[in-house]
Amino acid sequence: MSNSWYFFLFFSFAVFFAVALLLFTWLIRYKRNDYGQKNLPYECGVVPLTPNARESYSIRFYLLALVFIIFEVETIFLFPWALIYDRLKLFGLIEMAIFLLILIFGYVYAWRVTALDFRREID
Repeated sequence: MSNSWYFFLFFSFAVFFAVALLLFTWLIRYKRNDYGQKNLPYECGVVPLTPNARESYSIRFYLLALVFIIFEVETIFLFPWALIYDRLKLFGLIEMAIFLLILIFGYVYAWRVTALDFRREID
């Protein structure tokens, strides 16, 4: 407990440094005045269809991205298993088979509910 003041000192310095950086950037930031032609597209010659640059995307894009991330994270778990496969023997093989079986069921479910289709329906 006698060395806990090092932690307190480091923590207080980190908080002070973060607040100081935020205050510094707030003081030197560029204050933008939006008037006139500043909101028009830059040198493209096309008048925007929407008042701002944000367009609406289909929810299927986000669902597909989430499914992609989930199935990519599985490779993070496969790599360490492959490195120590010889030490895990049959137990490691059975555990990884169960893990892959759950992932295959998830993939089949995502396929059946058309979460992997990224086609926008025409209204």
